[in-house]
Amino acid sequence: MGLIGDKIAYFRGQLPSGVKLVAVSKFKPVEAIEEAYGAGQRIFAESRPLEFEDKVKRLPSDIEWHFIGHLQTNKVKNVVPHASLIQSIDSEHLLKAVDAQAAKSAKVQDILLEVFVATEMTKQGFSAEEAVEVAQRIADYPNVRLRGVMAMATFTDDMDQVRREFTNAASICSRVAAAAGIEAPELSMGMTADYPVAIDCGSTMVRIGTAIFGARY
Repeated sequence: MGLIGDKIAYFRGQLPSGVKLVAVSKFKPVEAIEEAYGAGQRIFAESRPLEFEDKVKRLPSDIEWHFIGHLQTNKVKNVVPHASLIQSIDSEHLLKAVDAQAAKSAKVQDILLEVFVATEMTKQGFSAEEAVEVAQRIADYPNVRLRGVMAMATFTDDMDQVRREFTNAASICSRVAAAAGIEAPELSMGMTADYPVAIDCGSTMVRIGTAIFGARY
């Protein structure tokens, strides 16, 4: 088993039962994904629609593909036909576009609402109140299935701040789940630098890239 395979095995041993490993393969070559796949990894995430679409077509059909990047409405057509889960629904405008494309693709698209809990204004997402309000009306979008929320903490070494932000995200997820009637919501939070804190705060899905595939350039 190669280095990437060793990393997959490491995380498989580290993560608690019920926490999914999402291997963030953006900007990485197909060969790197194939190595992770050979080690048993089946959930991969991409953030650029055209790169996402190209990799889907070149890799095994049993991969569960997640989209985690900011998605422009004019690129929804490249993502919806292939995505098992779109984690980054960050506006109602995008939600409408995904619902419409899913109808055209004859599917019900699983989604997460991206919620804004960080201090960095460059990050996107719904406020807590907006997310709950959308969740209350999710039946207006029959071709999407709301599964929970996704959040990113502030990029900082202050893990107390990160913990506060993840705790807030977990609270929002509970409110969204109650509003939409979701019995076992997904809470996607935690990356290479902060995933242990995210798990402590209730994450069900961690998005790990650098610690598996190495730094991106």
